[in-house]
Amino acid sequence: MTMAQSSEQKKSNLRLALILASIAATFFAGFIAKMMFLPF
Repeated sequence: MTMAQSSEQKKSNLRLALILASIAATFFAGFIAKMMFLPF
């Protein structure tokens, strides 16, 4: 593999990680909100 390919791969992995993190944060925020508004 050349440096260019590994650099592109790193950017792709970072973008994927950010997308997954944002999705996880959204679900977590929704869960917290549901717990606050609906305790039971």
